[in-house]
Amino acid sequence: MDPEVAAEPVRAAARRLRGRVHRTPVHTCRTLDDAAGTPLALKCESLQKTGSYKVRGALNRALTLPPETLARGLVTVSAGNHAQAVAWAAARSGTRATVVMPASAPRAKVEGARGYGAQVVLVPDAVAAFAEAERLAREEGYYLLHPFDDPHVIAGQGTVGMEILEQVPGTRRVVVPIGGGGLIAGIATWFAALRPEAEIWGVEPVGAAAMRASLDRGQPVRLERVASIADGLAAPMAGQLTYPIVRAHVREVVTVEDTEIGAAMRWILERTKLVVEPAGAAALAAVLSGRIPVGADDAPTVVVLSGGNVDPDRIPALLAGG
Repeated sequence: MDPEVAAEPVRAAARRLRGRVHRTPVHTCRTLDDAAGTPLALKCESLQKTGSYKVRGALNRALTLPPETLARGLVTVSAGNHAQAVAWAAARSGTRATVVMPASAPRAKVEGARGYGAQVVLVPDAVAAFAEAERLAREEGYYLLHPFDDPHVIAGQGTVGMEILEQVPGTRRVVVPIGGGGLIAGIATWFAALRPEAEIWGVEPVGAAAMRASLDRGQPVRLERVASIADGLAAPMAGQLTYPIVRAHVREVVTVEDTEIGAAMRWILERTKLVVEPAGAAALAAVLSGRIPVGADDAPTVVVLSGGNVDPDRIPALLAGG
């Protein structure tokens, strides 16, 4: 597909979302620049409504549903951020939401989803969560609002890329954390149309690297097990829609260790005074650990801090990567 044509849904999403979600800020930090060896710009989606970029895709999808579909209610599966986003979007769309979450989901995210009005169903793990959400959609008639593998969700997340280019016009590269791939697919779609010379890099935890495994296999794969402190990146599979976009428009997908994610969380907290969750720190972890080849030029590298929902009582252990 022509990149300009592919980017039109992102423009449409931006029109729908205008005034409904935040235009998140971009922060800089000289100490982080020195540590990375290149100018960095931090896109702070941790300061978005509900604490992550996920509201962009969830609300865009809800606003495009026919009224009769919306009225049946929404169901989704999530480790937390998408759950909160769907609950929030449902309340603002005049419907109800059921969210299926793994029992290991952080308490703050579970309570956040309930606080936004969702009915929460806890199951043993991420694989079981997808199965239960699909069952509820099939048997109860709910609309399954997929956390990443939906064109309207991808387009909504693509508005992050639109804002990045507006806020940092000289962007040389963008480093994006990957769960199922909705965020990076949306950003890559926008950049392919508007700034194809820029590099898009993806980052996954070693223990939940479904997109990396899919690229190595040459097709989307499902992992039998995922394990990482970055629960927001623990999707057990790459999307059927997101995988080909990543394959076509992402320079490379690299992996980071949990200890490196914890160290990046500490850098962000100490030097920028921002609180991010492990998933939100993964992209910076890849830069600081040398997984992303950056040059000492003046063109900035944009690092997406994708979310900030973390249990306060878990922060000490998470900063240590545990």
